[in-house]
Amino acid sequence: MRRAGWRYIGPGIVVAATGVGAGDLVATLVAGGKYGYTLLWAAVLGCLIKISLAEAAGRWHLATGRTLLDGWRSLGAWTTVYFAGYVGVWGFVYGAAAMSSTALPLAALFPGVMGLKWWAVLCGVGGLLFVWFNRYAVFEKVMTALVGVMFLVTVYLAVRVGPRLGDLAAGLVPALPDGSLLYTLGLVGGVGGTITLAAYGYWVNAKGWRDTGWMRVMRFDNRVAYLTTGVFVVSMLVVGAELLHSSGIAVAKGDRGLIDLGGVLAERYGTVTAKLFLVGFFAASVTSLIGVWQGVSLLFADFVARVRGREGASAAPEAAQAPGGPAGAGAPVPAPAPAGEGAGAAGAADADAVPVERSVPFRAYLLWLTFPPMSLLFLDRPFALVVVYGVIGAFFMPFLALTLLWLLNSSRTPRAWRNGWLANTMLGAAGVLFLVLCVEQVRDLPW
Repeated sequence: MRRAGWRYIGPGIVVAATGVGAGDLVATLVAGGKYGYTLLWAAVLGCLIKISLAEAAGRWHLATGRTLLDGWRSLGAWTTVYFAGYVGVWGFVYGAAAMSSTALPLAALFPGVMGLKWWAVLCGVGGLLFVWFNRYAVFEKVMTALVGVMFLVTVYLAVRVGPRLGDLAAGLVPALPDGSLLYTLGLVGGVGGTITLAAYGYWVNAKGWRDTGWMRVMRFDNRVAYLTTGVFVVSMLVVGAELLHSSGIAVAKGDRGLIDLGGVLAERYGTVTAKLFLVGFFAASVTSLIGVWQGVSLLFADFVARVRGREGASAAPEAAQAPGGPAGAGAPVPAPAPAGEGAGAAGAADADAVPVERSVPFRAYLLWLTFPPMSLLFLDRPFALVVVYGVIGAFFMPFLALTLLWLLNSSRTPRAWRNGWLANTMLGAAGVLFLVLCVEQVRDLPW
């Protein structure tokens, strides 16, 4: 088994950065503004749950040589029906939301240049072109650079507002202020939790990790990534606690809350700090946009391949290094093809195969995420679409947690790589948590 090392870090950073968007930063900011440091433990617990979910997805790919879509199909036709409805409706609505979120900081940084909706259109087309013309290796490098920007900005802000370390430590002790139960559950379940957790295994394969020899590397990559996510979350909660809670300032819910925070920062610390924050806001939003454009398109391409009865595919892998380091004078060796019947992710290992990023289904879903949602930028979302999107979207995270629990405790997974008690506890807790949030989200829809 290969020794874990910093040089391998990549897919985890991609999935963590994609999952933590502007909405998650606002939720954490508002939590700090409303409850101070009291719910810090909930944000940290949320990161631990996402580590477990991403690890389970990556372990499935490496241990079985099969993609997650292949695993879902083995559970019955109902999973295919659900996934088809989900990627269709979810992609349509999410595309508009992601473009709007990415446009907000640009409109604030460059006031008067163009309207918010046209900034959103530009962001959507820019994301499309970036993913359309680049393979995984470039995508990972850009995502890593953007994560670096997010990290530096959020940590700088947390240090600038002056955290009270004693209160920060006290916030790690679980406590529930009056009326905060559902809000706390939302904070635990919401930070970094999206469909892109399911894409982690595909990005692992795209990196060239294709068998159990990479298991230790994958786990190290995943933990480092979500610990970095934890730093983002804690930093934003510190900003909320020190800047908002102590002053009794409220910000709007949703992505516009970050624009409100920019105004508060400008008033307290000057224009430079406010603009630096908007750059970090943009980095958080654009990583979610291009991460979804790339990752969910991989899932959709695999889905189409399986519906057609073919082996699925993941992004064309980078060259994998031989155990102990590069072969010869740094020459890469081909990534090993994974064992296992129906090895979906192995499809792209063939050097002669068309890279999945160039495939018709991949690019068709890219177009679906970009152009049809633009209509929602200029029109209100239809009532029926809001309800369908809410129901289908609310069910995805419990669907992911519970199907991983099922797959990784069954004969579909080699015995040595099935869940232990800790993995079962974390996935089971995640499943229950997301079911509760699912019920609450569905109840809150405008029926």
